[in-house]
Amino acid sequence: MSTFTASQDRAVARTSFDGWRWGGRLFLVFLVGFTVMPMAWMLITSLKTGFAAMQYPPQWWPTEPTLDNYWRLLDPRGQVGQDFLRYFGNSVWVSVATTVLAVVVAVPAAYAFSRFRFPGRTFLFFAVLLRNMFPAVIFLVPLFILMRWLGLVNTHGSLILTYLTFGLPLAIWLLKGFYDNIPIQLEQAARIDGATRFQAFFYIVMPLSTPGIIATSIYSFIGAWNEYIYAYTFLTRHDQMTLPVGIQRFFSENATDWPGLMAATFLMSVPVVVLFLVLQRYFVRALAEGAVKH
Repeated sequence: MSTFTASQDRAVARTSFDGWRWGGRLFLVFLVGFTVMPMAWMLITSLKTGFAAMQYPPQWWPTEPTLDNYWRLLDPRGQVGQDFLRYFGNSVWVSVATTVLAVVVAVPAAYAFSRFRFPGRTFLFFAVLLRNMFPAVIFLVPLFILMRWLGLVNTHGSLILTYLTFGLPLAIWLLKGFYDNIPIQLEQAARIDGATRFQAFFYIVMPLSTPGIIATSIYSFIGAWNEYIYAYTFLTRHDQMTLPVGIQRFFSENATDWPGLMAATFLMSVPVVVLFLVLQRYFVRALAEGAVKH
């Protein structure tokens, strides 16, 4: 009797577990669909003409798909193409410069917080993270006044410094957690063999921390690439605008070029998606190893 009851209990538990598992799968499918739908609709709209995009009810797939919106954006001979390519180049420059500076500053700072013990270390580390407790918009006016005093308004330097300020706290925190998981005995062994501290760091710690550095680079690049509020506030010159601000030219008082806007937005998302897909395994590894201390 007891054996039958135990078997029955196991069957009920297995059925319940299968129900939760399938429920979880359906929920994940819903989340994937919820995430992919905007991208799919954006891509489909970019393949329509202006007339087809304004039809009601909207068509899921255009009867006559066209790539004219993309050719117009990528044609350097036209005014639209010249502007888009200029905005694209400005975004690349600002994002790459921010990423390089963030890595150069965050790597030694995170290593110092991880390996050295000095007075006020804990307080200083949490003070670095304190900025992330506040929304970025509350710093808009003070930073604008500071940039105007420095003469950096309408320059890319204002954006690079601002993005660096906002990106460094999380970059330092992420890299510190990664360095905490690298055994210090490896450096000590290198020091015994005659290496200096810098050599031990450069030849031992740096190669092992590559996933964390790549993850930090991805985070810094995406943050700078997508930022809008500060770019809109600090830049008023047409030739200095970045993509998030520049694509506003598709809006006008009388009409909106929805297919052109969707094509520009899709092209803007391509570098970030490609970068993440190529470096995804490093990003996931850095988050897993940096968040859990052995």
